[in-house]
Amino acid sequence: MSTGIDLPAAAPSPAPAVPGGDHRGSPIPTVAMITTRFMELRKRRGLMIAVVGVTVGIPTVFLLIRILLHLIAPKSYGPAGGYTIYTAMSVGVLYVFGFIIAAALGATAGSVDLSEGMFRHLVVTGRSRLALYLARIPAGLAIIMPLVAIGFSIVCAVCVFAAPKTIDYDGVHVPAGLSATGFQNWAEANATTVLCRLPYDGPMPLDVPCGKVVTRGQGGSGSSVVQGPPGTAAPSRPTPAELQAAAAQIARQAYPGYAQTFRTPPTPLMIKTGLWIELETVVGFIVGLGLSSLLGQRTIAVIMMIVLELVLTPIAIRTQIPHLANLQRAVVGIATAHLEPGQLPLAFGGGGQDYRLTESTTVAVCVILGWLLGWTALGAWRMMTRDA
Repeated sequence: MSTGIDLPAAAPSPAPAVPGGDHRGSPIPTVAMITTRFMELRKRRGLMIAVVGVTVGIPTVFLLIRILLHLIAPKSYGPAGGYTIYTAMSVGVLYVFGFIIAAALGATAGSVDLSEGMFRHLVVTGRSRLALYLARIPAGLAIIMPLVAIGFSIVCAVCVFAAPKTIDYDGVHVPAGLSATGFQNWAEANATTVLCRLPYDGPMPLDVPCGKVVTRGQGGSGSSVVQGPPGTAAPSRPTPAELQAAAAQIARQAYPGYAQTFRTPPTPLMIKTGLWIELETVVGFIVGLGLSSLLGQRTIAVIMMIVLELVLTPIAIRTQIPHLANLQRAVVGIATAHLEPGQLPLAFGGGGQDYRLTESTTVAVCVILGWLLGWTALGAWRMMTRDA
């Protein structure tokens, strides 16, 4: 029977708590988010072809052509491996183009959501924008770093197993790995070659007329050797003992340079070079990611990264501008060049002269960390403040 008094409705029971809570607002990316980003990049077929082609394809094709040419015409084409090929491929190819292709991958990862109109859908999921941005870093590095490692491993393997039997030291073929005594003995056995072709700082210990090869005109054949300047009397011929003593003197001065010339790259050098190239790859990816996120598009970001690597960095690293040395040291390319292993030729040429600005390793590390953290912060800030 109704009493005419309305009783208050029973309060709804609280919804059951989600085990562990809802972590969608956490700024730390989950494994699932990283995996999703990894798959999104990996499914971009054109991008993956470019990345694999630059990091693995270029070194493989180049070395394969050298191997085939050497097998077909060994007298015309030298061995495919060796220390010289190793340095050219490491410093001239993987270091430079690894940075560029990593920057292109990072620029794609930082702008793909905007270019494909998926950014709004990501925002409405409730996930932290910071987590969405940070998830792209391990996802992209998981693609580019193993590929660079594979390309570098191919270079190391070919340069070790297909190396020449001798080394080319200042245009002279010398047996590799000689001790100081062994190098001196070799010099005494090849005294004329040493006296005429190896570098020597100071007056020549012996006056040896090395001669000059003069090719005859079209009516003649072969060549003739002219000993000394024309019209002068031939100098007295040195004795074999004098030639050997002079060659030994030159060998003692030339041995430090010879000891730094390798037939095959040493294992410690290969490890250091691999880590150095991977560092340059990480810098290229993270800076490209932050720049593209800041600009909101990929094309301009890629162009700017190419200009940075191929134009601005060589200018800044090879031209010391008065009163702007500290500003030049802030360029990340100068910092990474400072960390280059000492047994490699200088990046971006230089003709053997060390043109790098004087700076400590601590300063170089701080500059690299500043670029990595700075561009990560800028890219994350732009993503967090961008309108959906």
